[in-house]
Amino acid sequence: GANALVGLGPATPDEMGFCDEVKVQEIGGRPVTIFRQTKSKEDGCRISTILLRASTTNVLADLERAVDDGVHACKQVCKDGRLVPGAGATEMELAVQIRNYADSCPGLDQYAIRAFAKSLEFVPKTLAENAGLDASHVLAGLNAAHANGQASAGVDIEGGLDGSSGNKSGILLDNGVHDILNTKLSAYRLAIDAALTVLKVDQIIMSKPARGGR
Repeated sequence: GANALVGLGPATPDEMGFCDEVKVQEIGGRPVTIFRQTKSKEDGCRISTILLRASTTNVLADLERAVDDGVHACKQVCKDGRLVPGAGATEMELAVQIRNYADSCPGLDQYAIRAFAKSLEFVPKTLAENAGLDASHVLAGLNAAHANGQASAGVDIEGGLDGSSGNKSGILLDNGVHDILNTKLSAYRLAIDAALTVLKVDQIIMSKPARGGR
């Protein structure tokens, strides 16, 4: 129930809010003051603290980044709840659609469009390689699946067994993985801007080593 203060004056009782429990507890050999609301959760407490503990500093930093990414993902979903298929399905579907569009473009433009479509295959290819799968086999299977209208087919990083051959197909047809649309749009926008910036460079000036006095 506390209010954000914009001035430096003392806070009034109404601005300070309330708390059900205040205690000092030892966590990891360090005394910590804990403010906790138990009975008044229905009053709308919007502040929470996540306590992270790890064996090493590197592991703790990884946990902190994971929590930070999760919090920002929740913020993005609250702003715009639109989702797209994950596990490389969106990139593969875009690659197929852009490649089909390249077939209808005359002249040399189709080669640039095909190159852009091929660059989108980097995401499912990287997922397959990191999962220890045959990237070329996975990309071929995903290309065929998306060409047949299975727009949500993605990379199965767990390498599910193919029922017919008993081999790891690496293709997830019933894809339950989703990505945030705003995150995808931001990544594409930044990548395209970076590529256009490089293509606009028409001259490179090589700096020569300075020749000082001898």
